[in-house]
Amino acid sequence: MAGPNGDPHVLGGGAGDDGDEGEDTFEEEEYAAINSMLDQINSCLDHLEEKNDHLHICLKELLESNRQTRLEFQQQSKQLNTGADVQGSQPPA
Repeated sequence: MAGPNGDPHVLGGGAGDDGDEGEDTFEEEEYAAINSMLDQINSCLDHLEEKNDHLHICLKELLESNRQTRLEFQQQSKQLNTGADVQGSQPPA
């Protein structure tokens, strides 16, 4: 819709309105706040990634330790079974 002079009506004022400067400042403050939030999120994500990497390393070490322990138990079990078989096949003294 046109204004009283036939110019189109623009929300937020015309070209000579001082409201634009206030809006620019507001937008800059908004962008600065969003930037700050994104920096904080990025920092948190970096921290989580470091924790995740550390946990991954710890879990791999635990897995390897459990594999070694299981192999040792299997070997001991075989030795005990082999020793019992040899004693069981000999006649009592």
